[in-house]
Amino acid sequence: MRWTDVDTIAIELLEAHPDVDPLTVNFVDLRDWVMALPDFDDDPKHCGEKVLEAIQAAWIEERE
Repeated sequence: MRWTDVDTIAIELLEAHPDVDPLTVNFVDLRDWVMALPDFDDDPKHCGEKVLEAIQAAWIEERE
């Protein structure tokens, strides 16, 4: 998984943290949680605020 796999990451986060409201997660924690996913393998330097916003939005959508 790479940073651009926003929807896949959102599904994985939902499964890993089912009781967490994505709106309450700060971007530092979100970045760490994404990098901790078992299938994630991308350069941390390729992550920025826009990528994290997209992941958060996809995670919110998956919860609904």
